[in-house]
Amino acid sequence: MIINHPLLGPRDAQEFTYLGDAGLMNRPYWLSETALQQFHDYLYLRENSAGEHRELWFHEQGDRSWLVVTRNTVTHEILKVELARDVALAQKAANLVQEPSQ
Repeated sequence: MIINHPLLGPRDAQEFTYLGDAGLMNRPYWLSETALQQFHDYLYLRENSAGEHRELWFHEQGDRSWLVVTRNTVTHEILKVELARDVALAQKAANLVQEPSQ
């Protein structure tokens, strides 16, 4: 499988380490009143559906970057590859827009 790294171009998947669902980037807020339940769900509950899935990959044998790879788990076709930092910054910006100002 070839992963088209956003900075380095096409790379063999053997250069990368798969690290799980990209939802792991959405860590619960530890001071929340429901933090215990949120962390339980975060750590133990996973969907394992067939089809399009966002995954975290680490470029261990390269520039050591973190990537969010959108992949079809049935066909293994890679639909999109993004730097994880860009995804996190976009999510943070979207959350700031949605939060009401105080």
